[in-house]
Amino acid sequence: MSRDDGNANGSTEGDEPPTESLDPEGRETSVGSSWVADATNRFIHGVELVAAAVFALLFAIGVVDLVIQIVQAALAGRITDPLVVIGFIDTGLLLLIIVEVYETVIAYTEESETRRIVRLVIYTGVIAMVRKTIIFRTGEYATSQDALFAAIAYTILIFGLVALLLVERGQGERLLN
Repeated sequence: MSRDDGNANGSTEGDEPPTESLDPEGRETSVGSSWVADATNRFIHGVELVAAAVFALLFAIGVVDLVIQIVQAALAGRITDPLVVIGFIDTGLLLLIIVEVYETVIAYTEESETRRIVRLVIYTGVIAMVRKTIIFRTGEYATSQDALFAAIAYTILIFGLVALLLVERGQGERLLN
């Protein structure tokens, strides 16, 4: 038994070629491929939200861990040890990196403008490099030359990130004026 919804020319709905529609960015897509794009976009959005939740959880765990470390150091009388304090700063900066990565993921899920996402990535890089600089110890390298090369690389990366940040901010101000 065949189904015939019959229209004037005898064709059924399934025989018609897919019509064209516009995606959110104004590009033409066929209806047949649109549902695949929509499904994958929903999937990616869901994964982004899960990633954001994981980073939020990591941040919460990190804050609790930092508080525990501080309390333990205070009770043990090591709270004034410079290396212990540097460890706290290291953990704090790592938590800020987690926050910046979380903010970046949220910016993706909200489909923020690319400039905001780039700015967040640059901030994350600056914080990461400042963290590496603060915890930098020459004794952790096999030779003084290795330590010098690492210090030079950190310096170049920090200046490069700061330059990117200045360029990005300068471009943003020019666009606003």
